[in-house]
Amino acid sequence: MNSNKDFSQGSVWKNILQLAIPMTLAQLINVLYNIIDRIYIGHIDGASSEALTGVGLTLPIITIITAFTNLFGTGGAPLFSMARGAGDEKRAEKIMGNSFLLLMICGAVLAISCLLLKRPLLYLFGASDVSYPYANAYLSVYLLGTIPVMISVGMNSYINAQGFGITGMLTVSIGAVLNLILDPIFIFGLQMGVTGAALATVISQTVSAIWVLVFLFSKKTPIPLRRHMLHPEAGLIKEISTLGFAGFIMQFTNGAVQIACNAMLQNYGGDLYVSIMTVLSSVREIVNLPVNGLSNAAQPVISFNYGAKHYGRVKSAIRFMSVVGIVFMLLIWLCLTLFPGFFIHLFSSDADLLEKGVSSMHLYFFGIFMMALQFSGQSTFTALGKSKQAIFFSIFRKIVIVVPLTLLLPGVFGLGTAGVFIAEPISNFVGGSACFITMILTVWRKLPADNQKKSYCKQ
Repeated sequence: MNSNKDFSQGSVWKNILQLAIPMTLAQLINVLYNIIDRIYIGHIDGASSEALTGVGLTLPIITIITAFTNLFGTGGAPLFSMARGAGDEKRAEKIMGNSFLLLMICGAVLAISCLLLKRPLLYLFGASDVSYPYANAYLSVYLLGTIPVMISVGMNSYINAQGFGITGMLTVSIGAVLNLILDPIFIFGLQMGVTGAALATVISQTVSAIWVLVFLFSKKTPIPLRRHMLHPEAGLIKEISTLGFAGFIMQFTNGAVQIACNAMLQNYGGDLYVSIMTVLSSVREIVNLPVNGLSNAAQPVISFNYGAKHYGRVKSAIRFMSVVGIVFMLLIWLCLTLFPGFFIHLFSSDADLLEKGVSSMHLYFFGIFMMALQFSGQSTFTALGKSKQAIFFSIFRKIVIVVPLTLLLPGVFGLGTAGVFIAEPISNFVGGSACFITMILTVWRKLPADNQKKSYCKQ
């Protein structure tokens, strides 16, 4: 291997940053696929609030698609990195081939199922007769691009896992720039509205998927995607799904939270508050990106050094990821507290939304720096193959804390819509602390020094 692809060599923090910077930019650009849609849709004359509400109602389904992408994409990538670190390239090839096959099959099943069930699902998620036409128009087109979306995101993990961070960034950069160009043409120029926004996203994601496949099948890749490795192996599928289940649960439970939030906000505040939640969710996607990118970049470094038995480097990677993440999120919290109107105005110029959105933002993002602990603990568990712990804390924060509080707090002391927004910071403090402390006690303290010959036993 070239030294820049061997994570057991050189400075640990430099290895992480070499991946984190392009990966974060790539994730930012990837998020912009949908964020750009919401920004343009939120400024449609005469129907901005209703259209934004409609698109917000599709987010749980989009999140569920992302959850299955994590199940088979990010689930296989740490195993792939461990195999590389151990020098077992044949196993690495098989892992990548099985992930690709699973993404293809799952994408087809999800697209067909959601198209058949979209009407009852959207009304279940909080649609009204006013917002449903917008949600239906957007989702009907978006679902046609399910397979390209899953390939471009899921298989890009294998580009990053081999150290090609810039190439991984280009995967989403190409599509995002195309989406940025096509959105105003389709939405305003051709007057296609939300349908045009979805069509621009599908075309852009398809181009990104083609880029990924061309690179992975090429001879430039140290471990390429080979056709003869596209055969399912029950053992590998089980390993990939087990490890990826943590990322799946994290995203799937995000979808459950979105459903609960939209339903309660529709009940206590109507379409306006569903629009506010759409804006806040969009802002959260943006501000979480750097720490999410940092933790994702640390994963292949941690996995590789764990596979190579360089446990001191594993600890260094965890330490760097955690400290930088907390400091950055503290700065983000300060910005959101001081300039809430700026972030809201990016997505809408509606006076009522701006007025009521500021107080909602202060509640929703209170103490957001605690999410850095959740990211660090979750990423460490995933990188070291600790699937049970990773899955538990994904469920704990969202299903055990957020969803019940979202359903209960609005009816307590007349909190109403404020109760929905308060549930998030409570989960950040309780869930983030529990995840990080458990990681320190069960993983960090048990990692032996590099000069110890004993193996680190999986829990």
